[in-house]
This record gives sequence, structure tokens and C-alpha cells, in this order.
Amino acid sequence: MPTAGETRTAARWPGNARPPAARGAWTLVLGNGPVVALALHHGHELRPAAARRMALGEAERLREEDPGTAAWTWLAPTHVVVHRSRFEVDLNRPSEGAVYRTPEEAWGLEVWKGGPGESLVREGQAVHRAFYATLESLLRRLTAEHGRFVVYDLHSYNHRRGGPGLDADDPGGNPDVNLGTGSMDRERWGEVADAFLDSLSASHILDSALGRHPDVRENVRFGGGYLSRWVHGTFPLAGCALAVEVKKFFMDEWTGAVDEARLAAVGGALAGTVAPVLDALARS
Repeated sequence: MPTAGETRTAARWPGNARPPAARGAWTLVLGNGPVVALALHHGHELRPAAARRMALGEAERLREEDPGTAAWTWLAPTHVVVHRSRFEVDLNRPSEGAVYRTPEEAWGLEVWKGGPGESLVREGQAVHRAFYATLESLLRRLTAEHGRFVVYDLHSYNHRRGGPGLDADDPGGNPDVNLGTGSMDRERWGEVADAFLDSLSASHILDSALGRHPDVRENVRFGGGYLSRWVHGTFPLAGCALAVEVKKFFMDEWTGAVDEARLAAVGGALAGTVAPVLDALARS
């Protein structure tokens, strides 16, 4: 089995670069400070065994993945980019559900030709265990060094599910950015969450892309997935996870084409929240 993931130091890549091609399921870049940024669903790659059994085409997979989110992880010196597609192993679900078995687990999509088979399930769960073992080791190190830490769990979400060229979903239920805090102890970490919400809402960086300040709200579409729950459950006194879901206004979700200027603007706006979040973390 190939190496599950690889670790590099931040000095190996310039801050505006994209991660190199993966040799494993993810790449971890180690830097300084108590902030970690992750792009769990950026990946599109499949191992050959998974590709042979995959029933979905490239475009169908890409529509439910989060292309471009790796670019936002540069908001933190320490960041993780997952290269493996969520359709092979979804690291934002518990181990037992990390490999989709039925259409009900995957937005009604028939993922596999005749099911994944036990071998692919075992291998996916092994990657899941290895990833969370690596993440736990990293976060224990940050706890020892800084006492507490913040995880930016970065995702994007679809808002034109009716079809290409059709109207977008009602913005009343689809904010530009949804912060998921469903598993957060708000008595402990509420000031950190509010710092993120307030600073991003007030940002001018996205004005040219949206024609206004961004609509940033909490727990409207998503309350956060498994990774956030795992962070809060494993590190209840030290770890604050911000589950960030950005509406795909920076791309065409049906073709997968990314507007690079808008993608960069989102990254800049998210990076602008880090200083206020760290100030709040110091007070928590």
C-alpha cells in the first residue's frame, strides 16, 4: 500500500504556491503557530483499484468535491491538503462511513460498479485511521507548544443544484459563508467563533466579487462534520474547530471551472480573519 501521507516543512514551498502532486493521500506542511488549516475535500485523485470500480464520471465527482480549497489553506503556516477524492474515502465522516456504500450516503449517486467491495472499504478505513493518527499527533504537539489551537476546516458547497444555467438556490438559506459550530462548546470558544464571523462579515476583500460585503452566518446550511466533532471531542479544553463552508460563487459547480480571481479573494478574506481569531483565542 502506498504511503498514506507525507509531511513537509513550510519553508519548502513559497506562500503563494500550490501543493505539489501527491505521493500519498494527503500532504501536511508544518509551520509555526497555533492555527491549522485543512482542505479535506479538495482531492480528486483515485487509486487504480478504486478507479476501476468507480461508476461516476469525472464531472460528477468534481461537482461534490471542493476544488480550489487547497489554495485557502495558506492562511496558516501549518496546513493539510487531502489529495484523495472523497468518493474513495471521505475523511469528514466516521471511519465506518468513510467509504460510501449506498446512494443514500452520497447524494443519491451510484458511486460504485457493484459496490466498493470489502478490500476498498478496508483500505479506505486504513487511510482514515492513519490520517486521524497523524492529525492527533500534530494537535497534541500544538497543545504542548501553545496550550490551545484553532483548526480551520475549509469546504465549499453547491447552490445551483437545479442544473446548469438555472437560478441559484434561495440566498436566504444559502449564505456566502456558513460557519458550522454545531459541536462547539460556545461557552468556551464562542469569542473565537464571533471573531471569525465579525471580521469576515466586515471584510471588503470580496466586495468586487459579490458587489457587497459577504453574507456570513452560523449553522444555516451546515453545523460541521466529523472532523470538527472529533477535534472538539478529542481536545475539549484545547481545540477550537471552525467548520467553514463557502458557497461556490467562485466557480461554476457544473463544469468545475474556477474563477481564479474570486478564489484568491476568498483566500484573502479568510486569511484576514486569522489575527482577530488569534486575539480571541488568547482571551479564551
